[in-house]
Amino acid sequence: MKLHLANLGDTKLFTGYADDHVMVNRERFDTSIAVLAEEIRSDWHVAGFDALNEAHFDYFLDLKPEVLLLGTGISQRFPHPRLYRALTNAGIGVECMTTPAACRTYNILVAEDRRVIAAILF
Repeated sequence: MKLHLANLGDTKLFTGYADDHVMVNRERFDTSIAVLAEEIRSDWHVAGFDALNEAHFDYFLDLKPEVLLLGTGISQRFPHPRLYRALTNAGIGVECMTTPAACRTYNILVAEDRRVIAAILF
C-alpha cells in the first residue's frame, strides 16, 4: 500500500509498505530498521521478533523518544515486558503493533511534531 501525507520537508516518512518491505521517502527497506523524523537507522540489527533481547530495546535509550512504535510484521506480537523495562523506566512509551499500523501511526505522530521512533522488524 502507498501512503500519502503532506510534504514535511526532509522529514523521514513512510511512503509505502508490504509484507516484505517498507518504503521511507520512496526508498525500499527489507531488513529491520529504526526510523526517526531526521534519519533512518539501519544499524539496529535484529533478525526478527524471536531474536529480540534487552540490548535491542536499550539501543533506543540515548535517542530519548517519547514513544517507540514496534512494527512486528503482519501479526501483532508482544515481547515480554522485561525486554523493554529500561525504556518504560525512563518514561518512554512502547507500543507494539502490526507494521502497517506502525507506519501509519508514525506518520501521524511525526506530523504532530512528536518525538517518535518506528522500529520495524523483518
